[in-house]
Amino acid sequence: MAELSATLPDTTPLPAPAAPKLVDVSSLTLEGLAKFLTEQLGERAFRAGQVYRWLHQRGVTSFEEMTDLSKALRQKLQERAEIVPLVKDLEQVSRDGTIKYRFKTRDGRFIESVYMPSEDRKTLCVSTQVGCAMKCSFCMTGTLGLKRNLTPGEIVAQVHTVNREVRQREGLETYRPLSNLVFMGMGEPLHNFENLKTALSILQSENGPNFSHRHITVSTVGLVPMIERFGQETDVKLAISLNASTDEQRNQTMPVNRKWNIEALLEACRKFPLRQGRRITFEYVLLKGFNDSDEDAHRLIALLRGIPAKVNLIPYNENPGLGFHTTVEERAEQFRAILAEGHIAAFIRQNRGRDIAGACGQLANRSGQDAAQSTQAPELP
Repeated sequence: MAELSATLPDTTPLPAPAAPKLVDVSSLTLEGLAKFLTEQLGERAFRAGQVYRWLHQRGVTSFEEMTDLSKALRQKLQERAEIVPLVKDLEQVSRDGTIKYRFKTRDGRFIESVYMPSEDRKTLCVSTQVGCAMKCSFCMTGTLGLKRNLTPGEIVAQVHTVNREVRQREGLETYRPLSNLVFMGMGEPLHNFENLKTALSILQSENGPNFSHRHITVSTVGLVPMIERFGQETDVKLAISLNASTDEQRNQTMPVNRKWNIEALLEACRKFPLRQGRRITFEYVLLKGFNDSDEDAHRLIALLRGIPAKVNLIPYNENPGLGFHTTVEERAEQFRAILAEGHIAAFIRQNRGRDIAGACGQLANRSGQDAAQSTQAPELP
């Protein structure tokens, strides 16, 4: 009997093969989409343009909406690909017309985007990460820590979703009512550079939303090695979040300065390739009694000498528990006047959406994700 049982085959059922991973087509450039369709689905290359335009001109969220594709192709796309969604979780409207949107990602994270309409433009402030690793001490987003990077599709989906919201809210026919994009939302854009670059490629594509390089600005706290790559590999505008006139100040408020100090940062700015007539924007958050003195203004003039620059002065948007206060209007104007006398173009930025915590430095998902959740350790270049 033992000999007979030894000869019987093993009848333990084998595990079922894992389902193939779905490809996030909303994160692909046109070239990447063409490669997927031809090599993986056996389709002709021209189909990529059709799918891409549905995704990034019309901003559809399902393959069923792509009505000029055959049912067979739509079925193949449903089986092998996906469009990663962002779900609108919350909408808050400010007294000044600013609208803050909170979106929920597939994995239950929250990000925020801010729509700022004005007479001559419709601007969206876009997020690039869930949380932020930079830990600037005056910024609420920094209290969250970094949860994860956003994919190119999640970055672009903020634009598509708000385009759709604005179109419906304002009764517009155009698929792209937004005119300007500023990457100044949650996260440090250059800390998620590869995904940012792919998202910019999609957003600037003629087959996509077709935003002009003149109407896109990316802000950084000063990741010096990435500033060089940003200048070489993209053509959009650069903004530097400076916020101090000495290393001592910047070390206290912006930990990144301990790795790349003001001298290193401004040297990178001097080497930055600028299109003719373009300037680097320096953002300077005015913190009462900390960096808003006449001496600070004179030091700032000296620091920026030789750099084609303009300065956006940002009266601080107070955040609970962070210990900083807003510079009064008169002091901000005096600071601006000193810069102007030193031949620095300076402007006091109108803060939008303060009453809904939608202004600069206030994005923190206050009724969303718990800041105490586990975070990724920052890996700086």
